[in-house]
Amino acid sequence: MTEPIISPGFSVADIHKIREYNYERTKDLPREAVRKYYADGADVARAEIERLRRSKNAIVK
Repeated sequence: MTEPIISPGFSVADIHKIREYNYERTKDLPREAVRKYYADGADVARAEIERLRRSKNAIVK
């Protein structure tokens, strides 16, 4: 399955696409591999949030 294309308006349909994509990627993985898949994604998201916070604080100061 190819990575879903998310619309600029981010709708409920986009959420369904993402969930289906993640399900297809993880359905045959052992439980520990599924945990790692989501933990790695969460780490990337946390880093991006932190980067955005730092850039926002740099603009405000």
